[in-house]
Amino acid sequence: MYLFPLVGIIIGILIGGLAYEVSFYLRPALVGLLVTCALIIITGVNHMDGLADFADGLMANGNKEAKHNAMLDPAVGSAGVAAVVLYIIGMIIAISSFHYGLKLLTGIIVAEVIAKYAMVLQAYRGLSAWEGFSVPFTISMKDSQKMLASTGIMLPIVLVIGSYVGLVALGVSLVITMVMQYTSNKIFGGISGDMLGALNEITRLSSLIVLSSVTIL
Repeated sequence: MYLFPLVGIIIGILIGGLAYEVSFYLRPALVGLLVTCALIIITGVNHMDGLADFADGLMANGNKEAKHNAMLDPAVGSAGVAAVVLYIIGMIIAISSFHYGLKLLTGIIVAEVIAKYAMVLQAYRGLSAWEGFSVPFTISMKDSQKMLASTGIMLPIVLVIGSYVGLVALGVSLVITMVMQYTSNKIFGGISGDMLGALNEITRLSSLIVLSSVTIL
């Protein structure tokens, strides 16, 4: 799992390259829609499914078990639908807000690396709330050397490609990671695979918002 930032680089280059090319021919809103769809498809919709399930679990009434059952329910609840819709709208707006193609390319790469690093950090710091997909990841990441290696992969990319704006985006994502871990611990008693997927989507979006809001990257 500590190599997730490398996966972020690969995804970022693929999707960022696509965005760079089509930005010369399509209007920004259409670029935002196309890139958002491409990101959803290339990750197999897994992280977006996690976002929907995590939102349903947060909003479900009852104890930890009831919230767990809401997240396991194959039917998406109203909270999950709202979270996905707002996420997609936010992604389209953020991507379409980049002023030129090169900034869009670098922004997508940096945001994807940060998003993958956030999941690594969460697995390192958190404990699984129940038996599920998150357990192997949280167990494997209880190693400070792996965490250091992951940070060593992520940080130069953010610094070189993203400059000081990338550091701001990273800082915002770290705050979001801590808030989501606190919330998950309090409500669920730990983290889950759905929570990690949701964290990926939310930190990617927050990074794109920061990166697109500054005129120089």
